[in-house]
Amino acid sequence: MKIMVINGPNLNILGKRNKALYGDKTLSQIDTLLKKEGEDLGVDIVSFQSNNEGALIDFIQKSSSEVSGIIINPGALTHYGFSLRDALADSGLPVIEIHLSNIYAREEWRAKSVIAPIAKGQISGLGWRGYVAALRILADELKAEK
Repeated sequence: MKIMVINGPNLNILGKRNKALYGDKTLSQIDTLLKKEGEDLGVDIVSFQSNNEGALIDFIQKSSSEVSGIIINPGALTHYGFSLRDALADSGLPVIEIHLSNIYAREEWRAKSVIAPIAKGQISGLGWRGYVAALRILADELKAEK
């Protein structure tokens, strides 16, 4: 089983960004943790990050037939990435949306997600642990469906 982990704009600079909000782990460190957890769960992880919405869409369209589910931290695209939302919905795959910070405890405009209505669930505010939780949950659900 393979699960796609997608990261949107500015997540490539994790570890340098506001550490109070986003923690001190780099995206590479989070990917390493996910791959290790994936090994323990019998899941291959396919990771991708881009600051460009079109590149994220291209990756989803190209790779969705090769995976069983998607974990996505859309970054700021959470709030206005309608074409990203459509690509996720069109994939036909279960999606879990994650955020390092608690988007509901920040600026009012951050509390609206255009991704949430097509996602199976959302994890917000648990830092890097949210990625691991999403992986465990999605892997369990996919295995239960077989």
